[in-house]
Amino acid sequence: MNFLSHFYFDRFNSNANVVMGVVLPDLVKNASKEANLYPQKNEFLFFGNPDEEALLAGWKRHLAVDLLFHSSEFFLEKTTELKHLIIPVVENTAVRPSFLAHIGLELLLDHLLIEHNLVQVNQFYDNLSNVKKDSLSDFLEHCKLKNPEVFFKFLEQFISSKYLLSYQKLENISYALNRICMRLWPQTLNEHQLNQLTYQLAVFKEILDKDFITIFQYIETRLV
Repeated sequence: MNFLSHFYFDRFNSNANVVMGVVLPDLVKNASKEANLYPQKNEFLFFGNPDEEALLAGWKRHLAVDLLFHSSEFFLEKTTELKHLIIPVVENTAVRPSFLAHIGLELLLDHLLIEHNLVQVNQFYDNLSNVKKDSLSDFLEHCKLKNPEVFFKFLEQFISSKYLLSYQKLENISYALNRICMRLWPQTLNEHQLNQLTYQLAVFKEILDKDFITIFQYIETRLV
């Protein structure tokens, strides 16, 4: 799941550190692809510091949500549907339609949460801004994150840009998907293909809109 979908499960949580924790695994990966952190394997390192304990609780919640999401029938069914719509768009390119369908589904879920007013994007960013840098720095130090300055530079830009607000428009989701593809394949989608992708996302959105909330309900009932 993407940032706002993870936030959905803690949208009423008043602890900013938990909210940061639920998106921290993805923030770290976006800042540095090489970073592999496993704080849940050394929980004792964070005991005694309430901020770090809350960050760890959020981190573990992120892992639990992703496990439930990616093993669900909903995920398999919807990515298969979207992949079939995307295949003609990426024909004669190196882009894997299954990969694009996976990420596309996640971004569309964020889009629908915004459209249905189920999450408040500004509230999400406010939570991230309210986390003490010292607490987050100590947490990442215990995780043995290399080059933390790279992460904090990324985080500052992520918060200040409020990029997730752009997911309100489908064409911006197509652009974001293309940017993600650029990290993996040298030749990505041209303007015509991007327009086709936006069209197919719109087609799929109408299908997804009918029952997208069921995956959130499914996960919510299974979270400890």
